[in-house]
Amino acid sequence: MKAENPSRTACFLVPDLPRYAEQRAHPELANTLWAVASHSGPRAEIISVSEQASQAGLRPALSVAQARSICPDVKVRVASPSLQKAARQTLLDLALSVSPRAALGPPGRGLFRNHASVFVDASGVDSLFGSERAFASALGARAEKQTLPGVIVVTSSRITSLLIARQMIARADPQTICILDPEAERHHLAPLSLDLLDPDPRVAQMLTRLGVVFVRDLLRLPRRALTQRLGTEVLGLLALARGEETEPALPVPESNCIEEAIDLDTPIEQMEPLSFVLRGLLSRLVERLELRGLSCGKLDLALKLEGGGHDARRIGLAGPTLDLRILLRVTLLGITDRPPHAAIESVAISSEGIAADGDQLDLFLPRGPDPAALGRTLAELESLCGEGRVGTPRVARDHHPSEFDLRPFSPPRARHPKRPPRDSGSSPPALKEAPLPNETSFPLPALRALRPPLRAEVQVGQGGPRFIRCALTQGRVIKASGPWRTTGRWWSESERFAFDHFDIEMQDGLVARLCFDWVARVWQVDGIYD
Repeated sequence: MKAENPSRTACFLVPDLPRYAEQRAHPELANTLWAVASHSGPRAEIISVSEQASQAGLRPALSVAQARSICPDVKVRVASPSLQKAARQTLLDLALSVSPRAALGPPGRGLFRNHASVFVDASGVDSLFGSERAFASALGARAEKQTLPGVIVVTSSRITSLLIARQMIARADPQTICILDPEAERHHLAPLSLDLLDPDPRVAQMLTRLGVVFVRDLLRLPRRALTQRLGTEVLGLLALARGEETEPALPVPESNCIEEAIDLDTPIEQMEPLSFVLRGLLSRLVERLELRGLSCGKLDLALKLEGGGHDARRIGLAGPTLDLRILLRVTLLGITDRPPHAAIESVAISSEGIAADGDQLDLFLPRGPDPAALGRTLAELESLCGEGRVGTPRVARDHHPSEFDLRPFSPPRARHPKRPPRDSGSSPPALKEAPLPNETSFPLPALRALRPPLRAEVQVGQGGPRFIRCALTQGRVIKASGPWRTTGRWWSESERFAFDHFDIEMQDGLVARLCFDWVARVWQVDGIYD
C-alpha cells in the first residue's frame, strides 16, 4: 500500500568548503588569485584554489612551493578550522530557514574531504513553496547570499540524495538542482561509480580486483558470495548501493546558540583593527540569526591571547536586537572597559538566539511601540548609561528615601473594564455621590527628586528654616511645614540614616523639599514639587 505522504529528503552539498569558508569571511578575495594550504610553510599541501588560480594552472595536492613556481603572484592562506566550523554551522541555519527539521552530514574523507553537506526534511514543502523545485530554488538563493553555493538533490532518502549530489559535483554538472521521483532513483544509482559510496579502502581494493567499478556491477553479484569472500563489511556497502540503509528521522535542533569565530593572521593589539574584525563577525552572526528568525540576546566573547592566555567575558544587552551598530558599540565598550593584557590571536563570539517578540494590537487604543525598535532603543540607552541602569523604577522594601529598584521595562498593557455578568436578578451598579457645590478638589503635587541632592546654606529661626541659599534658589522662606523624621539601619555604623524633611515655599514661588541629614550634619534640597 502506497503511503499518502511519502518521506522526502533534500541534500544540500557544498563541494569546496575551505575555499568558500575563507571567501565568506574575506569578501575581498573574490575575483583574485589565491589558494588555501593545509598549514604554513613551503611544503604545505594546497587543498583548495580559487577559480582564477585554477585557470592559471594551480590544482589541489600541489605543495605551496610548486604553486608559487607555477604562479608567483598567488596568495596563499592557511586553512582555518574556526572559519570552516562556522561555515558548516551556517549550512544548518540555511536548512532551518526553510524546514523545521535538518541535520548536518558527516565530514567527508578521502576524495570528499572538502565536501560539506546538510540534510533537510522536504516532506510537505509543496504547501509552503508551491513545489519541491521552488523549495530547492529558495534554499539555493539563500545559500548564494551567504557565499556558500552548492547542489541540491531531493529524493526519498539521505544516502540517495547524497550520492547523486556527489555525482553532479564529479561531472561538473551545470544544473544545481535535481528532483527525483522514487521510481527514478534506482535508475540514477545504477551507473554511479563505487568511489561515490566512499567505501572502506580494503573493500574498495578487493572490489577493484574483481572488476567491480560501478554500482550496477555490485548489484549483479550474489549477496552470499560477496559476504563469504569480502566479509560483513560489504553488507553496508550493498545497502548504500540499493538505497535501503535505515535512517532515523531528521531531528529538530534543540539549541539556538550561534557562534562565529576567526583565527587572525597576525596578533592584534589596537582597537581600530579589532573593531574591523568584530564588525565582520557580528555581521555574519546577525545574518545567521535572521535566517532562523531569531534576535541576539547576550553576547559571549572569547579571546585567545598571545602566549597561550584566554579572556572570556559576557556582554549583556537591555533587550534582544539585530542592530549591527548597537551590537558593535556594546562589544567595543565591553572590551575598552577591561582591555586584554596581551595581543589577540583569535576571536570567537556567540549568542543564544531569542525568538522575536510579537506585537498584539488593540482595536480601541493607539498602536504601541514596535518591539524591535523598543529593544534597540533600550540597548542603546544601556550602552550609554551602563548595565543595570535602564528599566522601570519601583518602590524598594526599604525606609531610606532615595532607595528604589529597577525591573526590565515593558510597555503597559491596555486594561479593559470588567463587565458585570448578565444576570436578570443582579442589582444595578451603585451611583457615585456627586461633590457638594462648595467642595473643591485639588490634584496632588508631584515631587521630582534631585539626584544628587543640592547642598544648601540654611538660617533657622523659631519654627523652622527662615532663609536658604543654594544653586537652585536664594531668598526668604515664606511658608514651611515639618519636620518629618525618617530613621533606619541604626544597627550599622556606616549605613545608618536620620533625616528631617521640610516642605518650603520660597519668595520666588519655588516649592521644594528641604532635608537635614543628622548623620552628616548638612542641609540639602532633595526635591522639587511640580
